[in-house]
Amino acid sequence: MWQLGMIAALLVGTAYGRDQNMRGTTEATLKDSSGKEVGRVRLREVHGGIVVEVRVRGLPKGQHGIHLHETGLCDPPGFTTAGGHWNPLGRMHGRRNPKGPHLGDLGNISVGGNGWGDRTVTVRGDEARAGLRSFLGDQGRALVVHASRDDEKTDPSGNSGARIACAVLR
Repeated sequence: MWQLGMIAALLVGTAYGRDQNMRGTTEATLKDSSGKEVGRVRLREVHGGIVVEVRVRGLPKGQHGIHLHETGLCDPPGFTTAGGHWNPLGRMHGRRNPKGPHLGDLGNISVGGNGWGDRTVTVRGDEARAGLRSFLGDQGRALVVHASRDDEKTDPSGNSGARIACAVLR
């Protein structure tokens, strides 16, 4: 009898885990180089793509480039462990670049004088249509906020400056 109970518990746990993955949503905390929470990132599957929602609190006023980076690591202080912009198709940087964009190019987030900003972007393409788990890959991805505005054309990073905040997406 005990074995049947354990098998039932395992099946329920497995079904629950599958249900969580089928929902196609993940959230992560955005942290600055000191480890302070400065926002949240949420990815969710929609028909034909992945919606990326970024909310920041406590960042410097102005425009800041935001990008998906190739590796789900965010080691401070420079967050260089996140690697380069996610670019599985080998394109140039930026939506305004005729040879672009990288799949990880998400434009800019506008931060007000109160340090708050929000940005929602839908990523489309075969990689996004394959679903969130495939989109994130085995190592996950990092979402990085940069110190400066992304000019959306200069390769490889849009002149967006230092990495000031990072979130690990899995």
